Amino acid sequence: MYICWNDHLEEPQLSAWFDPKKRPDVIATTGWLAPVIWEGTYNRQVLDKYYKRLNITIGLAVLVTGNFTRQYLKHFIKSADKYFMVGYNVVFYILMDNVYRLPYLELGPRRSFKTFFLSDRDYYQDPILRSMKNMESKIIRHIQYEVNFLFTMTSNQIFKKDFGVETLGQSVAQLHSWWYFKTPKDFPYERRVKSAAFIPFGQGDFYYHSGIIGGTPSNVLTFITQYLKGIADDRTNELDSTYERYLNKYFLINKPTRVLSPEYNWNPKFKTPPQIKHIKVVWLS
Repeated sequence: MYICWNDHLEEPQLSAWFDPKKRPDVIATTGWLAPVIWEGTYNRQVLDKYYKRLNITIGLAVLVTGNFTRQYLKHFIKSADKYFMVGYNVVFYILMDNVYRLPYLELGPRRSFKTFFLSDRDYYQDPILRSMKNMESKIIRHIQYEVNFLFTMTSNQIFKKDFGVETLGQSVAQLHSWWYFKTPKDFPYERRVKSAAFIPFGQGDFYYHSGIIGGTPSNVLTFITQYLKGIADDRTNELDSTYERYLNKYFLINKPTRVLSPEYNWNPKFKTPPQIKHIKVVWLS
């Protein structure tokens, strides 16, 4: 049995590959019944058998601006080439602000990359805002025709273990490694009522990390469009919130269909609790 969830692909029945009972020590299913992907809850072999028949392509867009370029990009791509969606067609989309800072990149089979350079016209804007404006246009013009799924990440991260097809979904959100272990009343949501990112006390499911978002290209595009609209609306009210707060407001209203545990984005500065079994990605803050 399969559930149709976009025009081109179907997802295997959740019970065929996901078992939340194997991790009773954590939240493995959301209140809206989306899976929270922890080590031990999924059967990647079942998913591989299905997706490899479809010959899917996954995009990974990496946002590279300012000091992140030389310091992180080569290590990010090298680790992603080794661990991201092994055995699948992957396109790395590199969004950067300086052509001369692109390092030499050597990729394995079924891997390719494309580079998009950010316009000098918006040089003094917030780096994330510049990147998202460019991502919006690139998804519309190119990316939606080239990949089945798309992730966007910042380059100050390193893949440490396999990041596989268990993470694929229509809309994918990443739990924050620090705030997952805190109480909701302490989450750093936007609390100013007039802001487009406003979340009142008593509301909110989780606190999501801005380092990784994913899904189908159309769903990633929808988020970016809403983020840019929120920025514009707030400016009319002389307000300015953060990218991560807009992201959390978006996922409060538009529930993700797949949630990644902190194992997929762990900050090594934190003491590793017993719930974290298998760190996939390390956050270099």
